[in-house]
Amino acid sequence: MTSPEPVESRTQTRTQGRSAQTATLAEIAREAGVSAPTVSKVLNGRADVAPATRARVEDLLRAHGYRRRRAEATRSPLIDLVFHELESAWALEVIRGVENVARDAGLSVVLSESAGRLTPGRTWADQVAARRPHGVILVLSGLDESQRALLTSRSIPFVVMDPAGDPGADVPSIGATNWQGGLAATRHLVELGHRRIGAISGPTQMMCSRARVDGYRAALETAGLPVDPGLIANGDFHHEAGYRLGLELLRRPDRPTAVFAGNDLQALGLYEAARELGLRIPEDLSVVGFDDLPVAPLVGPPLTTVRQPLTEMAEAAAKLVLDLGREAGTPAATRVELATSLVVRSSTAVPAGG
Repeated sequence: MTSPEPVESRTQTRTQGRSAQTATLAEIAREAGVSAPTVSKVLNGRADVAPATRARVEDLLRAHGYRRRRAEATRSPLIDLVFHELESAWALEVIRGVENVARDAGLSVVLSESAGRLTPGRTWADQVAARRPHGVILVLSGLDESQRALLTSRSIPFVVMDPAGDPGADVPSIGATNWQGGLAATRHLVELGHRRIGAISGPTQMMCSRARVDGYRAALETAGLPVDPGLIANGDFHHEAGYRLGLELLRRPDRPTAVFAGNDLQALGLYEAARELGLRIPEDLSVVGFDDLPVAPLVGPPLTTVRQPLTEMAEAAAKLVLDLGREAGTPAATRVELATSLVVRSSTAVPAGG
């Protein structure tokens, strides 16, 4: 008689630094005081397991370093794409890149949002375990230790794109040269003759945002210009922040003659603030954005910005997560940064009287 649930009997070696002792699912079940089908239900993300039992089994799976063999894990034709926030043209460029790769591989994309949190909730992890996708891509997000262990034990590969913080040496990631981009944007303004250059950063807890501002600081210091903390405003990558913080910067008696916005959306908010105050771009104020969204060349005046290859980054993340899911082994490069480049348009010019 066959079991109602698939039960993997493959032994697994504990992770490096632990005992070489191995454990089957049956042994894990005995330690947990449950049946082997119950352990399989936990592995498969089934909802009909008591929370306390689920937690006990997950702890033992993690302690034994259990990893389901990929050949035993029946996968759904899906890629899970998880966003920190899903509400902008920036996200559409990422979706386009993942869809390009998924389509060629005969897969579909499942979208979810962590509602501004830097890690998805536990319910999400259980849902992923139940779906058994080919892989998970997290954008401006990450996983906590228990979520990583859950995906690893199910042999569900994951990749972080544009990680919010340091993802860890063992976490595959795709990023961009954010520091170099901030440096290039600010250096461009310095070379035009600007000496009071403001910055509207993104969220301070995000690594990409900090790197862009660090590049801005480095460009000023290299040029022998002071870094004025009063000219650095902390935004959130949204249009409203660019508008609100732009008003604050531009109402200063010693206002900047140029501003590096942490992304294009904040740059467009800054455009609105400048118009409200009767300032002309670029005659009275030069503006540089970051991302090079499709709208950047269409606004008036067309926005000078740092091109972040979002679609290419997303394609690279999707290809990497699929490579990680194959039996052939780990790809040679699992930490990749794609180059940014400055795109000069009409929103920057020499300062008035310069």
